[in-house]
Order: sequence, then structure tokens, then C-alpha cells
Amino acid sequence: MDALMAAIVLGAICQVSDKTPWLAAIFADRFRSPALVVLAAVLALTFNYAIGVAAGLAVTALLTPEARLLLLALALVLAGAGTGFRFKRPDALEGWRTGAAFTSIAGLAIMAFGDRMQFIVAALAGRSTLPWAAMVGAVIGGAAVNVVAVALGQAAWLRLPLKALRVAAAAILLIAGVVIGLNALRLV
Repeated sequence: MDALMAAIVLGAICQVSDKTPWLAAIFADRFRSPALVVLAAVLALTFNYAIGVAAGLAVTALLTPEARLLLLALALVLAGAGTGFRFKRPDALEGWRTGAAFTSIAGLAIMAFGDRMQFIVAALAGRSTLPWAAMVGAVIGGAAVNVVAVALGQAAWLRLPLKALRVAAAAILLIAGVVIGLNALRLV
């Protein structure tokens, strides 16, 4: 259960500071089908975080409990370090002539592949007795942010204080990573 709750919170924190909800808002405006875009986001996040769980289980089987905790700390610190950077508008994939469903699912899956949360999911899954709970939690947290972005649309999404949200997310992730890392090294 700890992996589920942690993944929900971390999924929301990572998504609010990511380009995936921005792309979802662009697709919602473009395709005029919010339900389809939300479903596409859920499928894309599920696919990517399932890969994270599988990778986490493969890697962490070789690690001690302290090393697993240190891996989680590293994932959080790297996520925090990468969160504070500015990013440009995602490619709206306007050249794709594949229809709303495929463009939304594939575009959002590509955007989410290898994102910060995928590494965090891998680390959470490797520490949990219910590893798939990390994926479920991350999808719930990430989908919640994407639902808001889709409901708002691109213009309203961009009016949010995204820079402040990125800075806050970076601080939360960095602090959590440092504290967990110090705990893993038994310095706290």
C-alpha cells in the first residue's frame, strides 16, 4: 500500500511539472474529444509505468534493501534536478495523419517514455511487496493532472503558474531524495 500512495503523490508532482499534460491539452483542443485524450493519457501512462515496474523488478532483485532505498533516493534526486529546467512547447504532431485516437495514444506514450516518473516507479516497485501498486498509483496521480489539463485546454493550462509549480516540484523531489538517501546510508 505504501507504493500505491507514494506513487499517487509522486505521479501528480512529476506530471504537473512535465510536458505530457501540456500535450494532452493541445490534443483536447485539436481533436475536440476530451474523453478520448484522457483515455489515451491513461493508456500511455499505464504502458510506460508497466515498463518501469518490469525494469524495477529485474534490477532490484540483485540489490540489498539499503541499495533499493538508495536507488529510490537517486531516482527522486535526479527527478528533482530535471524538474526545474524550462522546457519548450511539445510538438503537436500536426503532420501525423493517423487520426485522433492513434495520434493521442502514440504521442502521449512517446512523451511519457523515459520520463522521471518511470524511473521512480521502477524504484518504488523494487521496494514493494505489491510492485504493480506503484504503476497503478503513478497512473492515478498522472491521470489526475492530465484530466485537469484536458479540461482546461492549452490556453488555460499555460495561464497556471507552471514555473512556480516546477520549482516547488523540484524542491519536494530533491528534499525527499536527500532525506531518503541519508536514511539509506544510515546517516539520519
